[in-house]
Amino acid sequence: MPLGDLWRGVCRAQARPFTPGDSAAAELCNMGYVRGRCARYPQTDAGDAVRFLVARDRDDLIRIEFVVERDHHPYAHGTLEYSRALRRLAGPDAASVLNRQALAYVESYLRRRPSAAD
Repeated sequence: MPLGDLWRGVCRAQARPFTPGDSAAAELCNMGYVRGRCARYPQTDAGDAVRFLVARDRDDLIRIEFVVERDHHPYAHGTLEYSRALRRLAGPDAASVLNRQALAYVESYLRRRPSAAD
């Protein structure tokens, strides 16, 4: 699972939010690469999957690297930091879809590894 676990939520692919059913959430939303498979996915040149990796977990900070993919190829990439003490991502854009996905990934990671690695 790209986010560590199966997640349910609200689809934000279009202006009007939509709650997909369990099957669509598991098969499409959680896996990515839905261009041409999901009628709600916009026909733009944006990425269609995001992959996350914990690059470092030390002291209070978890550094998360991400790659946005389009048609199974890298499209964009970056780094985010999560503060264990504040229980949030650092940075101003906490409401973005990417950051919400990163938080879901971190939540799954923390369930499996609750204390910082040294």
